[in-house]
Amino acid sequence: MNAYVGAFVVCGLICTAGQLLYDHTRLTPGHITSLFVVLGALLDFFNLYDRLIEIGHAGAMLPITSFGHSLMHATMQSVAQHGLLGIPLGMLDLTATGITSAIYFAFLAALIFRPRS
Repeated sequence: MNAYVGAFVVCGLICTAGQLLYDHTRLTPGHITSLFVVLGALLDFFNLYDRLIEIGHAGAMLPITSFGHSLMHATMQSVAQHGLLGIPLGMLDLTATGITSAIYFAFLAALIFRPRS
């Protein structure tokens, strides 16, 4: 399958699942986001998310499920090296750049813009 088609299909299916959950359940966007992060972690735990990446390439790395995959992947690698201490170290190691960037840019936005209320 062409890489572009695979990326489009995989990302589209993940986003469609999120939209269907939002439209047909009482779940809030926060609930759905958390659910998808946990789903990405579970899929990585059972070595299924890497197969999804092989099929969907960037389409599997863009949705929020990839954040759960990254957390679990880094944690499992760190646990193999450091034992139980690797659990907190692994979660913060690989995702630290993304989390730090989000906090930094949110802080800058809070300094520049004022809320309406």
